[in-house]
Amino acid sequence: MGFLWVPFVIAAALAQTARNATQSHLTKLIGTAGATQVRFLYGLPFAFLFLAVVLVATGEAMPAMNARAFGFTLAGAVAQILATALMLVAMKDNRFAITTALIKTEPVVVALLAFVILGDALTPLKLVAIVIATAGVIVLTTRRGWASGGNLGPRVVGMAVAAGLGFGLAAIGFRGGVTSLATGSFVMRATTLLVWSLGLQTAILGLYLVAFDRRALLDSLGHWRASLASGFLGAFASQFWFLGFALTTAANVRTLALVEVLMAQALSRKLFAERLTPRQSTGIALIVAGVGLLLWAAG
Repeated sequence: MGFLWVPFVIAAALAQTARNATQSHLTKLIGTAGATQVRFLYGLPFAFLFLAVVLVATGEAMPAMNARAFGFTLAGAVAQILATALMLVAMKDNRFAITTALIKTEPVVVALLAFVILGDALTPLKLVAIVIATAGVIVLTTRRGWASGGNLGPRVVGMAVAAGLGFGLAAIGFRGGVTSLATGSFVMRATTLLVWSLGLQTAILGLYLVAFDRRALLDSLGHWRASLASGFLGAFASQFWFLGFALTTAANVRTLALVEVLMAQALSRKLFAERLTPRQSTGIALIVAGVGLLLWAAG
C-alpha cells in the first residue's frame, strides 16, 4: 500500500487535535472522568455507523474476534482510558500546545515495545528519525522552553509524560489487535477493531461511573451537544489511526503523529493566545525534521 498510511495518519491527527480541544473544554464542565467517557460513549454510535458503511460498500463479512486479537484490543482500550484521563488533567490550565508536545515523548517507547512484542521492523535510520523527533519534544519541554507562559510543575509534566506512555501502549495494543484478525481487508479489520475497542471502553468506564461517579455521567448527558461533537471527532480519529495501524508499524504511525504538535500550536494560538519562544520553535523544527526522515526511511 506504499504511503497510503500517511494521509490516514494526518487525517487522524487533525481530528484528534480538534477532539482534544473539545474534550479539554468539557473537562471544566463535567470533570475528568465525565470528559474521558465522552470519547467512548458518544463515539460508539459513530463506530457502528462506520462499520455499517464498510459492510455495505465492501460486501465483506466481519472478521471473527480471536483470543489474541481480543487480548491486544483490551490492553489497548484500558491503556487509552488511563492516558486520556491523564491528558485531560494535564490540559486543565489551557497549556494545550505544550502538553500535547509532552505527550509526544511516546515514539521511542512505541518503537522499542513494538519491536519486542510485535516484531515490527526497527531499522537504524528509523531509530535516528524517532530520536531526532523526540529530541524536538524534549527541547520544547525544558524550563527555558516554557518561558512564554504557564506554570508546568513536576506533577503536570509527570502526568503528560505518563499519558504519552499510555497512548504508546494503546498503539501497541491496537496494532497487535488489527494484525491478529485472521480475515478481511485492512479497512474491514480496522473498522471491526474500532467497534470492539470503543465497545470495551464504553463498558469499562460506564461501569466505573455508575458505581463511583454518577454525577459525571449525568453531566455528560446534560452537555450532549458538545459531547456528541467530541465523540464523533474521537471515533473519526480512531478510525484513521486503526487504518494506519493496519498498513504499517505502530512506530511509523505514532512518529508521524508528532505533527499533532504543530496542529496543536496553531490551534492554541487561535483559542488560547499562546506564543512560541525561540527554543520552542527549535523544538518544532526538530520534530518536523524527524518526521521527514521517518517518511523517507519508510519509503
